Amino acid sequence: MRIFFTAFVFFLLPFSLLATPVTGLIRDQKGTALPYASVSIKGTKKGTTANSSGRYSLNLEPGQYTLVAEYVGYKRVEQPVTVAGTAVTLDFELPVQELTLSEVIVKKGEDPAYGIIREAIRKRDYYNNQVDSFSVSVYIKGLLRSGTMPKKFMGQKIEREPGDGLDSLGKGILYLSESVTEVDFSRPDKIKYRVVSSRESGGGYGFSFPFFINFYQNNVSVFGNNLNPRGFISPIADGAINYYRFRYEGFFMDGDKMVNTIRVTPRRKNEPLFTGVIQITEDDWRIYSTDLVAVKSQGLEMLDSLRIRQIHGAVDADVWKTKNQVLQLDLRQFGFHITGSFVNVYSDYNINPGFGKKHFGRTIMKYDSSFNKKDSNYWNAVRPVALENDEKQNFVFRDSLSRIWRDSSLSRRRLDSLRKNQPPPTVKGIFWSGQGHTFYARESSVRWQLRPLIKQVEYNTVEGLSVNVEQSFSYYRRKSKYNYRLDWNTRYGFSNSHLNSWADLTMSPKSLGYRNRYIKIGGGKRVSQFNQDNPVSPLMNAVYTLLWNKNYMKIYENWYGRVEYNNKLENGLSINISGVYENRIPLRNTTDFSIYNKDREFLPNHPYELVAIPFDKHQALVASATVTFQPGQRYIEFPNSKMPLPSNKPVFTLEYSKGIRDLFGSDVDFDKWKFSMADNMNFKIAGEFRYRVGVGGFLNNNRVEIPDLQHFNGNQMFYNFKYLNSFQLAPYYRYSNAEEFYVFGHAEHHFNGLLTNKIPLFNKLKWHLVGGANTFYVNQDNYYVEVFAGVENIFKLFRVDFVTAIQPGAGNNFGVRVGLGGLLGGRISFGQ
Repeated sequence: MRIFFTAFVFFLLPFSLLATPVTGLIRDQKGTALPYASVSIKGTKKGTTANSSGRYSLNLEPGQYTLVAEYVGYKRVEQPVTVAGTAVTLDFELPVQELTLSEVIVKKGEDPAYGIIREAIRKRDYYNNQVDSFSVSVYIKGLLRSGTMPKKFMGQKIEREPGDGLDSLGKGILYLSESVTEVDFSRPDKIKYRVVSSRESGGGYGFSFPFFINFYQNNVSVFGNNLNPRGFISPIADGAINYYRFRYEGFFMDGDKMVNTIRVTPRRKNEPLFTGVIQITEDDWRIYSTDLVAVKSQGLEMLDSLRIRQIHGAVDADVWKTKNQVLQLDLRQFGFHITGSFVNVYSDYNINPGFGKKHFGRTIMKYDSSFNKKDSNYWNAVRPVALENDEKQNFVFRDSLSRIWRDSSLSRRRLDSLRKNQPPPTVKGIFWSGQGHTFYARESSVRWQLRPLIKQVEYNTVEGLSVNVEQSFSYYRRKSKYNYRLDWNTRYGFSNSHLNSWADLTMSPKSLGYRNRYIKIGGGKRVSQFNQDNPVSPLMNAVYTLLWNKNYMKIYENWYGRVEYNNKLENGLSINISGVYENRIPLRNTTDFSIYNKDREFLPNHPYELVAIPFDKHQALVASATVTFQPGQRYIEFPNSKMPLPSNKPVFTLEYSKGIRDLFGSDVDFDKWKFSMADNMNFKIAGEFRYRVGVGGFLNNNRVEIPDLQHFNGNQMFYNFKYLNSFQLAPYYRYSNAEEFYVFGHAEHHFNGLLTNKIPLFNKLKWHLVGGANTFYVNQDNYYVEVFAGVENIFKLFRVDFVTAIQPGAGNNFGVRVGLGGLLGGRISFGQ
């Protein structure tokens, strides 16, 4: 019976698992391996790609085949092979492609390459839109290797993880993954990914997004424009001849098809352009292959170089698509040397998939429930790119470590080890870098975190020197449906001898984490700024107070209780509802100490611009609701969770606050509203435009206290981070009001190298222009307009703006503001 059962299971196995491996090495006539060469089975749409050592592997059923090896710049070679049940070794030796320079007619000294490129440009749009929809299966292999690694980075010692797979010099494999993803596409922009299988060395989801780099588009996106927000100009873009020089290097025959080889060279530096070779077929003028490189001097950011190699081929009678694509990257920064490759092998194209009306939805990528449960037999059968020896070892080694950790994660021995190996508290941790500790139990854990005390020391004219203790407790229980977090803050002012302490308890469900759903309950005694958007940084306020006697931050004390609920729905709609009760207590200055300018008097703590509005002790009960909607919300769906992806649509926000009088002794009585719209619009080569506009006002202003007024976020310091939510030269409280209606607008354009690429110094430094305007209008006596021009991407982090403003009664004003902006700085958000 056992023999019969074994035979039956063996019979049920896919026959491809019993197929015979055909392996070999692809090299040139000098014996040099040709990495990522293409191998296909003649007469079929099946094939594979060699690895970085030129080795390939195919699993074939018994029979007669002809294998075809291809590599850009080399002749295609065909060899017959007979598969009869035993492993076969079949090597290829590819001669350099000898190009023929036929007699051509040269008109006005023009290289014949330009005529070919013009023909390709005419056909570009046709090929880009040739099919309305298609489906394809993509094998994706991602690999990052470390060549060298410094001991320290930015003055901090680099802590190596045990079992990271690197040697003592930091050399080895940093990241390794492989995936099989099925892709469905329909015009104009509907796409759906199904991850059939994926694995990452050491555990994880792997790199499962295939990058479709399309040179038939005018603007070529690489890694989602993360390497250049302007994208790159295709060698066959509509205006390519204005950006590139082309040189005809000859042609060769692929069967009865003539293939032209053209050398591509940028006309000038610091434009987002490629250099290399593009091959275009005669008569039908389609792309045959590409071997193009982007470098730093041509607009590439973050990396030193990126090489893109593609081979195209027929997938239908008159339809060609990418057969394989290899991205090779090189990074040399701050003592790191990292190289990598991302290989995509495309197979089983279907250009008439017949998708149903509901085939595409909000889920853009979905992982199969068993995506990470495939064994080595499966991967050996489906993998079209052979693994290197060290890649095989890396998978085995790091997967074993991951399995050991997972199996022992809840064992008593593991818990004892975790408790014992926690670093003890240190003076540096408590005062400068932060301190943490985890309390482990079999079914639960509590994580305690303390923010560094030195960095929480503040100084202002009300409290004098104040010390803040900010700590959090996160409770995790394995069988609970919820996570709990307690944030506890304690603050003491040495000049006014006031002790404040308050806390927030947040409860959030473990499931549906992508919806940011939580309930928060808080209360205690705290210090708040009159403008609850907190426009003044406590640190910078201390600097201005001590050095220049300018106490910009205005604060009051309040005993408070607060309840908040937040939920984000899958359609992009977010709801936040809160209720807060405050017993508001006015504060006054208690110290006039400063280091310089001691003869200058400090302004009172009450905003001097609002001297006509008294602020006495009172109570306020305020209910608020905020509804935010962003169309086009999409998700990645994992077997047990989802992850939202950024949408390219505008964000609409409606806010409403109600001051409720008499309930619980509340004195306030108002109805306040605001509607806004914000968006970032990427025009690629022309730069990026960002805006935020809105309207608002008070439906009822029977009693509005200073904290409840409409405040426009001013800025009287030298720096600015909230560009789309502040006015760079406006006073903090001059324009605060409770009027029925107002409008506001913020707009800025980031040129991202446009125009400055014509200025040699800016070109070399990669500084970019930015310009825009901020304005609001309440009435003829209360309005503000400012325009600015600046430079950003300074060290890829900083931005300097030169601003001029028009204000009623104050006339024109001019100032300079420093902040964050550019490739890295622009990604840091400060509540805009």
